[in-house]
Amino acid sequence: QVQLVESGGGLVQAGGSLRLSCVASGIIWGINVMDMGWHRQTPGKQRELVASVTRAGTTVYRDSVKGRFTISRDNTKNTVYLQMNSLKPEDTAVYFCAADSPPYGTWNYWGQGTQVTVSS
Repeated sequence: QVQLVESGGGLVQAGGSLRLSCVASGIIWGINVMDMGWHRQTPGKQRELVASVTRAGTTVYRDSVKGRFTISRDNTKNTVYLQMNSLKPEDTAVYFCAADSPPYGTWNYWGQGTQVTVSS
């Protein structure tokens, strides 16, 4: 079955950087056929989409991270990345990788999440 495994979270000071990775396995055709996304969630709040990248490479970001975060994908490694720069305390959350597979329109697969904590 499809598995998504995130890594790269941790504790960082405000203004610092982190790079999250998400490795997918169990996908016959690879992530080439999937739209991929990074979401985040804090206690008591709904999970929110941070950034996504389509099969064609089109990227979308939520306004609060534009200019600071960059999502990218390496289909040869079945890996998606989230480069996070100029981190702020409000970026503190559990970050989840997700995949949208055919037929598209729903985030079908989720990773277990990785904690990102930004201290002020």
